[in-house]
Amino acid sequence: MNESHIGFLDAAIEAASIGGAVLTDYRNRQTPISVGLKGVNDYVTEVDRASEKAVVDYLTGRFPDHSIVAEESAELTRDKRYQWYIDPLDGTTNFIHGVPIYAVSIGLYVDGKAAVGAVYDPVHQEMFHAVADGGAFLNKQKIVVSERGSLKGSLLSTGFPFRAQGRLKEYMRSLETFILETAGVRRAGSASLDLCYTACGRYDGFWEMALSPWDIAAGALIVREAGGLTTDFLGRDGYLKSGNVVTANRRIHSSMLEIIRHTMV
Repeated sequence: MNESHIGFLDAAIEAASIGGAVLTDYRNRQTPISVGLKGVNDYVTEVDRASEKAVVDYLTGRFPDHSIVAEESAELTRDKRYQWYIDPLDGTTNFIHGVPIYAVSIGLYVDGKAAVGAVYDPVHQEMFHAVADGGAFLNKQKIVVSERGSLKGSLLSTGFPFRAQGRLKEYMRSLETFILETAGVRRAGSASLDLCYTACGRYDGFWEMALSPWDIAAGALIVREAGGLTTDFLGRDGYLKSGNVVTANRRIHSSMLEIIRHTMV
């Protein structure tokens, strides 16, 4: 573990907590919020923007030379050795409809490699976090991926490809196969939490296509540090660029990848 990354982890945790406090404040107001449409079924609200501003203000105050890639604002390009990926509200559609499944996701890459990650679920007050080569934790308690040895009996999670609806038919082929091969598939609506739930063994695996870097950056590191494996659909380390993710414990990752290759690639 790089000891210099501990300070970055503390900052990521604090930033996620700050964003989570904004989400909770808006939720408790129980008043209508303004909602905009960025694309097909891709919403943005004043809550996303308020959370992002609070997080970005904090991180730029701590690290004024670092670059920031955030979902709702233009990229702040400074020292590209340090790249923060921020999703201020992962699960916007859930939030709009009052479904209590959403999170703030903060990830930092240093010299092109994942260094720290924090994902905060303010509804359940669960802070998932990890530092490279330092393990993964939930509220400071160490977590590990499940030990399930095959897809039989496993519980998977997924996300519908609302940004890639042209590939819906092949996605549905993968979904049908996984339903037939496992104990069940869940679609909760927050990719960062799907990754974290895989990291702590609540899910045995997760797959989704056409995600954005801020959806993945923190959660993928948390899975890795919990003993799991995250790749793109080709089994490579290109998920941050492609947005295509398959993640699981190392025992069933290959089985998931084989199904995805036969149905989606």
